Amino acid sequence: MQSSHHGQIFEGPRYLAAFGPKRVPHCFTDVLILGGGLAGLRAALAVDPRLSVTVVTKDDLQSSSSQWAQGGIASVVDPEDRFDNHVADTLTAGGGLCHEDVVDSVVREAPARIAELIAWGTRFDSHNGSLELGREGGHSHHRIVHALGDATGREVMRAVIERARELENLEVWPETFTIDLVTHEGACRGALVWNPSHGKTLVWARRTILATGGAGQLYRESTNPPGASGDGMALAWRAGAELRDMEFMQFHPTVLYIAGGARSLITEAVRGAGAWLVDRDGRRFMPDFDPRAELAPRDVVARAITVVMHRTHQANVFLDLSHLDPQMVRRRFPGMAEICGKFGLDLTRDRIPVRPGAHYMIGGVTVDAHGRTTIPGLFAAGEVTSSGLHGANRLASNSLLEGLVYGARAGEAASAEILGTAGGTAGDGHEFRVPALANPRAVDGHGQTAETNGALDLADIRNSLRALMWRHVGVERTGDSLAEALETVEGWCRYVLPRQFAEPQGWQLQNMLEVARLMIRGAIERRETRGVHFRNDFPEASADWRAHIGWQRGRSQPLVDALQAVASVAEQG
Repeated sequence: MQSSHHGQIFEGPRYLAAFGPKRVPHCFTDVLILGGGLAGLRAALAVDPRLSVTVVTKDDLQSSSSQWAQGGIASVVDPEDRFDNHVADTLTAGGGLCHEDVVDSVVREAPARIAELIAWGTRFDSHNGSLELGREGGHSHHRIVHALGDATGREVMRAVIERARELENLEVWPETFTIDLVTHEGACRGALVWNPSHGKTLVWARRTILATGGAGQLYRESTNPPGASGDGMALAWRAGAELRDMEFMQFHPTVLYIAGGARSLITEAVRGAGAWLVDRDGRRFMPDFDPRAELAPRDVVARAITVVMHRTHQANVFLDLSHLDPQMVRRRFPGMAEICGKFGLDLTRDRIPVRPGAHYMIGGVTVDAHGRTTIPGLFAAGEVTSSGLHGANRLASNSLLEGLVYGARAGEAASAEILGTAGGTAGDGHEFRVPALANPRAVDGHGQTAETNGALDLADIRNSLRALMWRHVGVERTGDSLAEALETVEGWCRYVLPRQFAEPQGWQLQNMLEVARLMIRGAIERRETRGVHFRNDFPEASADWRAHIGWQRGRSQPLVDALQAVASVAEQG
């Protein structure tokens, strides 16, 4: 397997902002959790109550991607279903890159995590006293536990936030942006954060858990909230952690496409309930592409829609629910019916315009079974990670499940490390001696921030980046197109990354550029089609590329890690 040469990559600074340790406030906590979505709060709930926990979130607890999750949580609940079935479905969707041991352990943990949510007050939809189970693409059985019809994330987060607020050892810092992880002697010691009221603060932590979510906002068309800009991946990258599988961005097939409207996700459960995908002439087309038709895995459906859009010269296709029972549709999908109604569309009668959009980042920070990254003292959970669960294409409704399982594991493992070692690696809040952070970027001669913003139009660069990613690194890719994208992004990196910014808009753009570049490099490197990564110039999966492609700061070449045991479903992606 020859590694392709990408030319000279401009390495940005280790720290985005200058800070003088003697000039900024310091705060000490046992466990610092970056991100207030499901993975982050589940981690907080798992930390030993004897330890202090600080959750830093750049918005508020109501603004994470978890809140937006519609479909539900996949779990074996039905007596007719089996763990082995859920495992097999996940492996098949994952295109040969899932880690079977990871999949098996997560699937077996799912029922206990669902029961826990119910015990904490989550009101899942039920019928005659039993949980109502939906079915989504790629699943062989009805096993999707959902709430409020199509607003599962909102209900789950309501219950988890209420539970978290009962914790006496927990402090939440909302509206606080994490600029960088702070490392010393190879270990993570906390983070440099900023908020409008206090400016910069150094938060020293004995263990840090990264749960910052995904990167859908790198694309012009996305289902993700504004905060999903890949910040955590960029933080980990600058700190020296390994990231992998960055080429695997999952595109949700059905995003509401109405000029002037937010790009609302139309849950896969709509297709699970029997909706059809039709072209401009009303012709149902999915059976032409896959025997599972609308219930094929997301990568198959997204690609089919893209082909039909090209063929018909249309910017979208349509979802048709007119053959389904209107009462069932309104009861099951009240949120979707309301959104469509705002644009004069009746979900039960009208054809709903849809197209693919960036939805879920499969790649991310490499973690082990307990959420440990490659940096001592740093854990990660949820969409910011690459855990081995999703492979090359995530199975529907396995994402909230991963956040629950790995959030719990990371919180427990971080606690065990602190309580099981003398004083913990980073020391505790009373004994910790602040290290001298001798980094020319981190501390200038006076400990003062040097502002060199110039007159950059940050919104223009951000919009240009999102359009470029959609055009060149979207559902379909080619080597020439990716090379063009890399050259353009490299140019932006050269003049944006060295700049000192004073507020989140600038730091966020720098993070987006770092992550976009890694995604493009991964897509160039993987010269095959697998899962959500479709190369027109390499349309087949290759056994040579049944491997993870890893990246680490300071290394010009990728780390290619071939998977040893070939699963029976290895090349089915």
